[in-house]
Amino acid sequence: MLNFEYALPTRILFGRGMENRVGEEIRKQNGSKVLLHYGGESAVKSGLLDRVCRCLEASGLSYVLAGGVQPNPRLSKVEEGIRLAKEEKVDFILAVGGGSVIDSAKGIGYGIANEGDVWDFYSRKRIPEACAPVGVILTIAASGSETSDGSVVTNDRNKLKRDVGSDYARPQFAILNPELTFSLPEYQTSCGTTDILMHAMERYFTTVHNVELVDGFLESLMKTVMHNFRIVLEKPGDYDARAELMLAGSFCHNGLLTCGRKGDWASHALEHELGGMYDVAHGAGLAAVWGSWARYVYQTDVMRFAQFAVNVMGCVMDYAHPEKTALEGIAALERFLASTGMPISVRELGYKLTDNDIFSLADNCTDHGTKMIGAFRRLDYKDVTNIYKMAAE
Repeated sequence: MLNFEYALPTRILFGRGMENRVGEEIRKQNGSKVLLHYGGESAVKSGLLDRVCRCLEASGLSYVLAGGVQPNPRLSKVEEGIRLAKEEKVDFILAVGGGSVIDSAKGIGYGIANEGDVWDFYSRKRIPEACAPVGVILTIAASGSETSDGSVVTNDRNKLKRDVGSDYARPQFAILNPELTFSLPEYQTSCGTTDILMHAMERYFTTVHNVELVDGFLESLMKTVMHNFRIVLEKPGDYDARAELMLAGSFCHNGLLTCGRKGDWASHALEHELGGMYDVAHGAGLAAVWGSWARYVYQTDVMRFAQFAVNVMGCVMDYAHPEKTALEGIAALERFLASTGMPISVRELGYKLTDNDIFSLADNCTDHGTKMIGAFRRLDYKDVTNIYKMAAE
């Protein structure tokens, strides 16, 4: 087990009607004028946005609306939000939505609190030194951005999707009411479930030994997510099943399940290039590349993949042929993803990659061949190219 530090500064308010406390929570953070950041029409049509506005007004808070965040949040929207927030002298950002809205809100927070080009933080030219306070009302169980230090933004000028992580950007509070996810379309629920599972697997597939406690947490979380997703498919308004998914999404990405271990994150790096180039849904993009990554690297630690197969996917251990068990586990996870409507290849995602497309993706992923990705197995330009080729078949 590796040395680690762990802290979760985000205050979590979980349960029915908790969004009604948003005004008092912002007041606790000494907020006075709020940038109310949200996505498309769902927050308006559901009446959630109106309820939030009334709560802010009842608490004596002024606010300015900043909607229109798209999946794979755009740098241009972040920059627009920064300009608006500065003009309106905003001192608190409230994200009402899912991971894209939250990530965009964090980007705006960086831009308010730091001088210069906010993209510098995502392109790793600079490190953030502060972030304006952010609060969250979550509407989809998926990214875990409501309690994480991460923000992912797509530069719509060069089609690069990049992330930055800083504890400065962890939300001050996260309001999690499972009822707000009842009306989600099945595809969005599937994408969110996949994102949660992939966050778990990025941590699970580690070469660090003697991490049994967190292994157990991760195995239990993945099984819980798959079990409750099946319930939600049959009963979209099942509060208890939605609650399990929502809590799993937050716990999976708040840092707890990284304690004592080093995660991989190669699948996310591979997906980010697909998301930047083709604007694919994040969960679907992860599903499309994970199996190819897994088959490319599993021999690095066959028993780790066999453990996943047995403890998570319910496969029977073949002690004489552990590689067979490892591959059965990969196939079992792919079958689950396919059953949720997720693609398990880039072709199923709807794109036929040419050699030039693959070389471009690999070039961006490895910064022109100057960096490697992953930790379970370090992957260079050639490896990344091979994985994209596998995923394209």
